[in-house]
Amino acid sequence: SRIGVVIPCYRTEQSIAAVVAGIPEYVDTIIAVNDASPDGTQAALEAIASPRLVVLRHEHNQGVGGALATGYAEALRRELEVVVKVDGDGQMAPEGILALVLPIVEGRCDYAKGNRFLHARELRGMPALRKLGSVALTFITKFASGYWQVFDPQNGFVAISRDHLASLDLERLRSRRYFFENEMLIQLNVLGARVLDCPMPARYRGEASSMKVSRVLLYFPYFFLHGF
Repeated sequence: SRIGVVIPCYRTEQSIAAVVAGIPEYVDTIIAVNDASPDGTQAALEAIASPRLVVLRHEHNQGVGGALATGYAEALRRELEVVVKVDGDGQMAPEGILALVLPIVEGRCDYAKGNRFLHARELRGMPALRKLGSVALTFITKFASGYWQVFDPQNGFVAISRDHLASLDLERLRSRRYFFENEMLIQLNVLGARVLDCPMPARYRGEASSMKVSRVLLYFPYFFLHGF
C-alpha cells in the first residue's frame, strides 16, 4: 500500500525538521501544510532535503481542520492508499504510525485513531485541564457521532483509508477548524466506517496547546448539536 503522512504546521519552526526526519521509511509521501504560520516554519520546511516531502502553504490561517483538508486533498490527488495525520509539534511518537496503518492495510478497519487513555503511566503527564476536557468531550462525542465504543476523540493521531477519505466532505472539515476530529467521526458514522481505537501514548514536554477553552465553549456545542 502507498502510505502518506499529512502534517499541519503552525508555529513548528523548532520541531518540524525532527518530525519529518522521524517519519519511517515505508511512508511514501510526507505532505506538510504551512497554515500561514507567523514564525520561521516555512524556512524550516524549505531547508529539509527530502524527496518524500511536499510543502503546501496557506496564505491565511485556516486552523488545523483547514490544513488537514488541504493535505487530504493532496493525498487523494497523489492516490495514496492510507493517509496518517501527524502533528508538527513532536508530541506524537513516529513509531506509532505502524500501529495505525496495519489495521487498515489488513482490512480490520477503515479509520484508526490513537487512544491515550490506554497508557496509564504516560497519561500522568497530561495536563489536568486537558485530561478533564478530553474525558468530557469523549462522552459528548459518543452521543453526537454514534460511535459508543471509541474513547479519546480529541486525539489527532489518526489514519484513514483512501476509499473513506474520498467520501469525506473536506470543505465541511475545513470549516470546523479545531472540531475536525469530532467532525470526522460524525461523517464516518454516516458512511458506516469501521473505527478502531489503538493504544497510543502521547508525549508531553510543556508545549502550549493551541486549543483554547474559550473556543470549545464558544462553538463546540453548536457543532455537536448540528452533527447529532
